[in-house]
Amino acid sequence: MTDTSKAQDKVVYWHRDLPPLDAEVVGEHTLDATSRRVSGSLSHGNDLWDECYRDLMAQTQDRLRQEVARLGGHYAHVLDESIDSRHDDAKGESWLHGQFSYVLYRRSEG
Repeated sequence: MTDTSKAQDKVVYWHRDLPPLDAEVVGEHTLDATSRRVSGSLSHGNDLWDECYRDLMAQTQDRLRQEVARLGGHYAHVLDESIDSRHDDAKGESWLHGQFSYVLYRRSEG
């Protein structure tokens, strides 16, 4: 796959990574996602937190691709994110929850 085809296949753009200049704004949306649950508690920067963060970002990437397709767009530009840890004391499990605001774009018709 060439760099050009990789760029054409790209759907999710994060923060300063901008979608194509000729893309047309469709609207702004919010997406919630969670990581898988792990046993124990999370502290920012520990191994469990890092593991959950990687999983959260993978889940978010997948969910954004699904939402872009569902909404009839071509690109999502993530503008803001808020990530916090959650804990279920009864089960002794922890996970990360993220809320991501993004702008949905369509390819230009011209």
